[in-house]
Amino acid sequence: MTSSPPIVIVGAGVLGLCTAFELHRRGRSVVVIDPGGANASAVAAGMIAPAMEAAIDDASPERAALFRVSRDLWPDFARAAGIALARRPAEWRGGDAAGIAARMRTLGFQARLDGERVVTDEEYQVDPGQALAAMTAALGDAVVNGRVKAVSRLDDGWRVETDRGTLRARALVLATGAEGAIAGLPEAVREQVAAIQPVRGQIGMTKQTLAGHVVRGTGAYVAPMGAGVVVGATMEPGRRDTAPDAATGERLLEAAWRVLGRTPETLEIDWRAGVRGASADGLPLAGAAPGGQGVFMALAPRRNGWLLGPLVGAAVADAIEGEPASPHARTLDPGRF
Repeated sequence: MTSSPPIVIVGAGVLGLCTAFELHRRGRSVVVIDPGGANASAVAAGMIAPAMEAAIDDASPERAALFRVSRDLWPDFARAAGIALARRPAEWRGGDAAGIAARMRTLGFQARLDGERVVTDEEYQVDPGQALAAMTAALGDAVVNGRVKAVSRLDDGWRVETDRGTLRARALVLATGAEGAIAGLPEAVREQVAAIQPVRGQIGMTKQTLAGHVVRGTGAYVAPMGAGVVVGATMEPGRRDTAPDAATGERLLEAAWRVLGRTPETLEIDWRAGVRGASADGLPLAGAAPGGQGVFMALAPRRNGWLLGPLVGAAVADAIEGEPASPHARTLDPGRF
């Protein structure tokens, strides 16, 4: 495999594909290199949930605004990429309903308080499998199966060595999740990649319809997916293993039944686990890597990769094109650390 694309993106998770598609629709030539198989972006409920995420985490007004801005990018992005975007109510049933509703309203989100439930209409949802497939299809032959073994600096860009050959790149985008640094990267970049914390997450997929919209509560959520639902999810910092854990699944199911207020019943459930990356402040690294040299980052979204995907893609594309960063993109600048 030998070609000379101006931009190479390493990794085909949500941030890598959002970045690649944003560059593609700006008329830039890209190549996405990914080893294939399931990634953490597929082990998700695809929730684009600025109001719930901001209220549950007691986010600052600035972070809530960041979430809202990225949410508002989704309708146009989804239309362009062929992603099915669903707008459904989202409900909180986990106690402190009045407090959750108050935080949403203080942060500028709509919320309806109904007894011990809070309902908001501020959220979207995608099916991660469909969304990843749609972006991959839109990029066509630009998505290449392979593994990057090493990179080396050239006068006009980077030499990228893969298990299928070598190519040259004007710019290199790291969208490698919680993986270690690629051999040959500048030391400052390697140090920043090494500082990314792995976070394991486990979810369960079932074909039984338990909820027609997203229902969240203490310890679990239940979200529609295809003909069934997703039950999730854990956040386990420091773990890199991806074998589903039976005891963890039992705890998630117990919490899910409590959230739904239903008597437990037998389910056929497919448990899955994935590992994503997290930065020190829980926001992605999106933009030029430390030291420049034509390396860019689209990394470490913690649990909001789907929500922040289009914003990350735009931030990285602007940085590559030398455009001024928006105030929200500056919040994600890898140089903040």
